[in-house]
Amino acid sequence: MRLKVGDKIPNFKAKDANGNDFDSSAIVGVKPLVVYFYPKDNTPGCTAEACSFRDQYEDFKDLGAEVIGISSDSVTSHQQFAQHYRLPFILLSDNDKKIRKLFGVPSSLLGLLPGRVTYVVDKNGIIKMVFDSMMAAKHISKALEMVREISSLN
Repeated sequence: MRLKVGDKIPNFKAKDANGNDFDSSAIVGVKPLVVYFYPKDNTPGCTAEACSFRDQYEDFKDLGAEVIGISSDSVTSHQQFAQHYRLPFILLSDNDKKIRKLFGVPSSLLGLLPGRVTYVVDKNGIIKMVFDSMMAAKHISKALEMVREISSLN
């Protein structure tokens, strides 16, 4: 089942890029979230997407939102990816693909690649936007636009 606008975000746990335990319940209900699923560290589209989120990260923070990137890469891969590109936001390792399944993120390219989907969640944990596109560059502006919209309502 795919999560859609209006659904409550499910609770999820994973290891972050530093090997620490992350529990979504610590921030869901506290601040807006941008949760983006991407196929793989260090690939051209995913690197461009991560660097764009990095470059706009202060804009998200200024609006009170947190950005979380999720892929099935290992903690070590995420750590190297985050260090190399100086990524300031949370990267989670979903190596068993449980979180991807929980959100219902579809595969793309005939099921060969994990999908690229961004969710914007308000501070109450309700999904306000689902953007499903392999066009990596479009995710950041769409997410920022929605975070601005929900922040102006508070």
